[in-house]
Amino acid sequence: MDAHSRGRADEIDPADQWVLNPRTGNYELRLDHSAGQSQAPSAPRRSTVPAPTPAESPAEAPVPGQRRRRVVEPGDDGRQPPASRRKRKQGASRKKKVLLWTGGTMALVLVGGATGAYLLYNKLDGNIDVIDPVGNESKGFRKGEAFNVLIIGTDKRTGEGNAGYGDKDSPGHADTTILFHVSKDRTNATALSIPRDLMTTIPECQSRQADGKILTIPGQEKARFNVSLGQDGRDPGCTMRTVKELTGLTVDHFMMVDFNAVKELTTAVGGVKVCVEKPVDDPKSHLKLPAGESVIEGEKALAFVRTRSSFGNKSDLDRIKVQQQFLGSMIRQMKSNETLTSPTKLYDLAEAATSALTVDKGIGSLGKLEDMAKELVDIDTKNISFATLPVIDNPDEPKPITVVPHPTQAPQLFAALQADVSLTEVKKKEQNAKNAQAQAQAKLLQGTRAQASDVRVDVYNGSGIRGAAQSTINWLQNEQGVNRSTNKSNAPEKAAKTTLTYAPNQADQARKLADMMGLPATALKPGTQDAGVREPMTLVLGADFKGAGVPVYGPAKAPDVEKVEADKQVCAK
Repeated sequence: MDAHSRGRADEIDPADQWVLNPRTGNYELRLDHSAGQSQAPSAPRRSTVPAPTPAESPAEAPVPGQRRRRVVEPGDDGRQPPASRRKRKQGASRKKKVLLWTGGTMALVLVGGATGAYLLYNKLDGNIDVIDPVGNESKGFRKGEAFNVLIIGTDKRTGEGNAGYGDKDSPGHADTTILFHVSKDRTNATALSIPRDLMTTIPECQSRQADGKILTIPGQEKARFNVSLGQDGRDPGCTMRTVKELTGLTVDHFMMVDFNAVKELTTAVGGVKVCVEKPVDDPKSHLKLPAGESVIEGEKALAFVRTRSSFGNKSDLDRIKVQQQFLGSMIRQMKSNETLTSPTKLYDLAEAATSALTVDKGIGSLGKLEDMAKELVDIDTKNISFATLPVIDNPDEPKPITVVPHPTQAPQLFAALQADVSLTEVKKKEQNAKNAQAQAQAKLLQGTRAQASDVRVDVYNGSGIRGAAQSTINWLQNEQGVNRSTNKSNAPEKAAKTTLTYAPNQADQARKLADMMGLPATALKPGTQDAGVREPMTLVLGADFKGAGVPVYGPAKAPDVEKVEADKQVCAK
């Protein structure tokens, strides 16, 4: 139990607050305790349960879970001391974070342990919609293992006031998608936004229909990411599989919300602070804001995260940046004392959050959401980074309106997440990895380095990864200046390890290429005879190859991508 869950900041057992009102004959939950207590700023809610039957006395029929004790009247010498003088329990700040991370769902502790609590728990628990994706088997949250939650915001127009946003019959596509990666040590997290207009491969998937039947939906290449949900009967399980196909990361759980979630959650917390560099007047989204900071909620908050005409170059990528800034601000507001010490806000937040959520079976109850909250409790907002999948314009379109993953930066970012590298600490970890690698290889790779422009190399793909040789050539030529590199297509056979074969007089070139690609000394295979002036080295990519620019040896290196930090206020441009 937590102090801010009780309507004030002192430590009162919630079960002690259920008392019989002799005038009404009902048990009532009293959160204010007028005797010796100041009234909370917001009037707390009261819940009632039926009075005891005539055959029962109040002393013999306590509310289930309530302590059997007499009600202490003011002035009674046997009363308990005022709660303000009781010793505070340890770990209160930790429990505040638990409340935050469940989106307010644990506000049910306002009435913990009584019949009213049971009814309230069931009400909130019953608010949550559950979809059980075919083939998804959650293993729970394991110590020492990272996990990934897919947050999906759909463009479904159901709900009061949403039909006027256009395409009111939309089945609900993946309009906003964030892969939330939680590190294995639970100290940091990365929220990776996936553009809705990304062209990708949607694998074959099975979807459980409303009548219980299993529908098999064929895979689709070069499809927009947003149709991985809703189109042809696809459910969130199909989106989870699409993300795994794209990133190589297994998605453990999903949480799906619609337009109403933004409106109701922002209202529940009393508004979210946003900042814009110049005044906004968008006739499409009906968003009007003055320059500087504003507090928005409800329809205005929805307009803020939906607008594509007010910021940047009016693209979906710029809208993603604004959404990331908004989410960071909302997290800060949910963590504020203004929210955590208000029983009314906590209850409203719990009601809004549970009503808005559709989740997988693995987190499909308040108890399971609490389990997830406990895994997230130690993450500081300064260690939460929002990043967007690096992309380039779709080369298959004369006038690109869609995007594709960046050929080198996207694999680097995926490899970093797979290796559990934090974007907020990447510079420190990267340097530590470099130092450790340098010490281990110092004796084996001592010597001079050639200039990148003097390195000659033929690249063969023995990795089994489609297009690996060409992506490496693109990276070597465009980002490293190794212009004398050639794609020799597939190797004669698959290779378990990446190897670089070179002649004695090419050792300086080999060291330079090894530095670039993070090759261990064991990957270097020197020959016995010198090579000709124009003769290239031979690089064979093996099964240990993770992507162009991703070190084969040691921890993965995250690309230098634009990020939004959750603990910082940023003004939208």
